[in-house]
Amino acid sequence: MRIRARLTLWYAGVLLASVLLMAGGMYYELVVERRAAKAEHRRKDPMEDEVLEIVLIYCAPSLLVAVVGGWWLMRKALAPLDGLTRAAEQIHMHNLRERLPRSHTGDEVDRLAAVLNDMTQRLEGSFAQISEFTMNASHELKTPLAVMHGEIELSLQDRATTPAQREAFASLLDEIQRLMKIVSGLAFLAKADAGQVVLVRESVALHELVADVAADSQILAQPNRIQVDSAGVEAVLISGDRHRLRQMLLSLAENAVRYNQAGGTIRFALAQTSTHAELQIANTGPGIPGDQLPRVFVRFFRGDVSHSARVEGSGLGLTIARSIVMAHSGNIHIDSEQGGWTTVTICLPLAPSVSNGHSG
Repeated sequence: MRIRARLTLWYAGVLLASVLLMAGGMYYELVVERRAAKAEHRRKDPMEDEVLEIVLIYCAPSLLVAVVGGWWLMRKALAPLDGLTRAAEQIHMHNLRERLPRSHTGDEVDRLAAVLNDMTQRLEGSFAQISEFTMNASHELKTPLAVMHGEIELSLQDRATTPAQREAFASLLDEIQRLMKIVSGLAFLAKADAGQVVLVRESVALHELVADVAADSQILAQPNRIQVDSAGVEAVLISGDRHRLRQMLLSLAENAVRYNQAGGTIRFALAQTSTHAELQIANTGPGIPGDQLPRVFVRFFRGDVSHSARVEGSGLGLTIARSIVMAHSGNIHIDSEQGGWTTVTICLPLAPSVSNGHSG
């Protein structure tokens, strides 16, 4: 039965109960009571008093029944829609296989759930096609880029190459390396979207990785006199993929150097809670406008055009970093002040033995 028909019948029942209550009261007051008074030769109450009594004793409760019953009926009728809304809010690109619950009653909410499930299925197919295309395209691009890279390196080593040609080849080599990095990043993200990223789990001394990346950052930061501070790094042991964690740290460190200011600072901090390792990488710089913060993890998003045009990058670093963090069951977020500090905070689960030992 359709919701509108069911709601109409329910509310008609509530109104009928209200009418019967009021009609019963009026019959009792105007007929039964008056007959009893006449039979007992009692003085009848004035009609005005009886009407007032009917209004106070019967009409008010009838109105209350109608209002409360209507509220209850609307709540009951809209409850499936509210449940459907909550279920739909939980669906995102990483769980498109999930389907919304259906009542199979054939009503409007059930039909809406069916339509949304069909739409989710189509989205799942579209995302799968995009992911498959990206993986295939990345794989096909790797070989010709590697060949071009090798041939240009050989040309650079050729003694017959003129200085002008050498300069042109060096520029081409930089662009090819940039393309290879973009292709590699896209391939990784496509695998992450498809759930095909395999992590090699092992015990990782996260503080050692952070110290190594901080040292690398100091080398990258020297041309712009950027200071790197890693004094706040504590010893923390987690379970994870060392290679992927280093990749994530390097990506964030490169961003901290790239989007900094001359004479600025990069600060690494690592601490341990009862269940998580909390890592912070902060840098001075222009900051990220508040309206752009929700989009910083979107692939190829590079923020302010005027600033990003002067900074080399593909716009994939933060997206890759988030994928690696999520693959480790962690979370990542960014806080930024205009003209102040931009801080990336990462929480990663501790190694089970460390967590158990800490809590014990």
